[in-house]
Amino acid sequence: MGVLTGKVAIVTGAGTGIGRATAKALAADGAHVVVVGRRPEPLHAVVEEINTAGGEATAFPADLVDGDQAAGVAKFTIDTLGRVDILVNNAGFSSKVRSVRYVQPDEWESVFKVNIEAVYRLTQACLPDMISRGEGTIITTSSMAALKPGILGGAPYSAAKAASQNFSHGLNSELRSLGIRATVILPAEVDTPILDGRPAPPDADARKTMMQPEDVA
Repeated sequence: MGVLTGKVAIVTGAGTGIGRATAKALAADGAHVVVVGRRPEPLHAVVEEINTAGGEATAFPADLVDGDQAAGVAKFTIDTLGRVDILVNNAGFSSKVRSVRYVQPDEWESVFKVNIEAVYRLTQACLPDMISRGEGTIITTSSMAALKPGILGGAPYSAAKAASQNFSHGLNSELRSLGIRATVILPAEVDTPILDGRPAPPDADARKTMMQPEDVA
């Protein structure tokens, strides 16, 4: 029996990186984890890893650029498993163009849709169930770019991650009296596939200096 036996967790961006490591850690502690991401294949691979290790997981592909799909994750989870105890808002997206001088509206909007609008829509959709039971934990993966914005993270990503940090603190302030706990994680550089999207991806030596997904999980 793990400390999370009987609990249901949602992890977004769970096909790779921090999300994958987090889903495996939660499952190892006994939670039934709903793994969410845009691509089905990585999600099913994570589910297979968790099931092989004796845990429980369910894949739910969703494109979090679409706010209705983000909210639909909560509906699916409650309809299928009856509850949501833990929500990990981990999915992240950064623009190819990092400079505020050159980034175009469509790229800017996509970054905000994944990093903050999806967080708001999915969180809001989970809250009625959590509040009705007087307990729930919401964990959001932000970034050190929220505190130290610059060209490395990029203007859209830094601003969106700062918004997600602020949103998390607001949740805790507004809803803690109702049993809802919210916290935000602000990792520095982590060796995950999102780094491949940088204009100049870091080389192997640079990645060796970074945290690993398991460290953050």
